[in-house]
Amino acid sequence: MNIAIVILNWNGKNWLEQFLPSVVANSDKHPIYVADNASTDETVAWLKIYYPQVSIIAMDMNRGYAGGYNEALKAIKEPLACLLNSDIEVTPCWLAPITQRFLNEPALAALQPKILDYNNKHYFEYAGAAGGYLDRFAYPYCRGRVFSTVEKDAGQYDDRPYLDWASGAALFIRMDAYRKVGGMDASYFAHQEEVDLCWRMRLQGFRISYEPSAVVYHVGGGTLSALSPQKTFYNFRNSLFNIVKNDYSSMWFPVLILRMQLDGVAAVRFLVSLQGKHFIAVFRAHISFYMHLGRFWAKRKAGKQHGNTQKHKVHSAVYQYFILGKKFFSEF
Repeated sequence: MNIAIVILNWNGKNWLEQFLPSVVANSDKHPIYVADNASTDETVAWLKIYYPQVSIIAMDMNRGYAGGYNEALKAIKEPLACLLNSDIEVTPCWLAPITQRFLNEPALAALQPKILDYNNKHYFEYAGAAGGYLDRFAYPYCRGRVFSTVEKDAGQYDDRPYLDWASGAALFIRMDAYRKVGGMDASYFAHQEEVDLCWRMRLQGFRISYEPSAVVYHVGGGTLSALSPQKTFYNFRNSLFNIVKNDYSSMWFPVLILRMQLDGVAAVRFLVSLQGKHFIAVFRAHISFYMHLGRFWAKRKAGKQHGNTQKHKVHSAVYQYFILGKKFFSEF
């Protein structure tokens, strides 16, 4: 079962120079694609000279993460795809256990490897760690990373649970399931789109999981720094989109209102800590949410649900982390 390894790129020639060699060396017979989001840094010309074995999917504009992958995956014929960030170093034999999981578990739609920090390889990396969950208010957190606290990898998360979401930094997907749910929502542009995708897959009865024996090392922030106010904007806005689109419980509207109030508390914290640009980003996120609410309400109405609604391991990660002082996933 072949896996199409698809690396989305936008002016990331420096990352490809550093990390593409590890992908090429450790991918055996699996085809590699670079989906280029209309870069202006000569990435395409460089690839043609130094990596002619890598297929190039050249796009005419920057469609962001979700839109870029939606467009790129139209060209993929393989049954499985790996959506791989350009700032990731892969390891030998990383694909074999992934392939086996998909062969053995027909309901498995998305899977992520163990994601460790490239710059501190004994620790999990922020964007995904050992797999993600959502609390009742759609705050994402990970096994190995809760808000800004990242754990050391000591094998404590080497099991294979079913998750709420798998990281978009190295996201393996079954293409039939991806197409069935309509792919990613391009209106997110960046951030939280993998959470939305996995949520919609679960509503269709598919499963999301984690494979600890497949290991990758992620730099993180290669495209948009964790300190960027624009990242704050996308994360806050897109979390609200996720609730409107995918929470089919009877309490979804009170949950949405309370989540927006919690966002207000977060904005005040940004202001008090003299992070004015992030305060403004939260405000902008809510304005953008209101502007697009009608469209997302229509998507909710058009959505299809299968089986039970979301079950939450933790009611409020915010309460556990900031009030009770529980910093590690294992304490929840």
